[in-house]
Amino acid sequence: AVVTPGTTAEIAAIARLCHDRRVPMTVRGGGTGYTGGSVPIRGGLVIAMSRFDRILAIDEANLFAVVQPNVVTADLHAAVEAVGLFYPPDPASLARCAIGGNVAEDAGGPRGFKYGTTRKYVLALEAVLPTGEVIRTGAKTVKNVTGYALTDLLVGSEGTLAILTEITLRLVPKPEAQRTFSATYDSIAAAADAVTALV
Repeated sequence: AVVTPGTTAEIAAIARLCHDRRVPMTVRGGGTGYTGGSVPIRGGLVIAMSRFDRILAIDEANLFAVVQPNVVTADLHAAVEAVGLFYPPDPASLARCAIGGNVAEDAGGPRGFKYGTTRKYVLALEAVLPTGEVIRTGAKTVKNVTGYALTDLLVGSEGTLAILTEITLRLVPKPEAQRTFSATYDSIAAAADAVTALV
């Protein structure tokens, strides 16, 4: 079966029911499926996150955005860049993939070398545990050392630990310029040395 909840409370109720009845759950967001994370290999219930597709806030002063998990990555890029900010992670499927999947997979992309992967930009999460409990992790601050690092635990857990319902992401100022260039080298060693020198 497939369900399309619209609130965190509905997801919590679904999770409780599945937990009590021992029914497998699979969360499906953007469904690009490059890594197979949203395939319901054990059957059961698919929780389609299609209704969780809103950007809830962009805080320009404090450099963060609050989004629901089915916001398309490219849409977030466009929204924050329109106000002079930048969200660096750029997975290959960014025109279709969703932020929730990016967080679940700790997605990277070509800019990952300079800026890091998704994990580096997740400040806080609202999540539903498999038992139906709703938790909040992290904070809307870059420095947050209180309590267990549950945010780090959930990022990259591929949907096995919780269902993400709200994500707070760190933003950075938009770069003033961007350039792409091509270079050729006589050997692999010379190319590697050039990369090292640039870093």
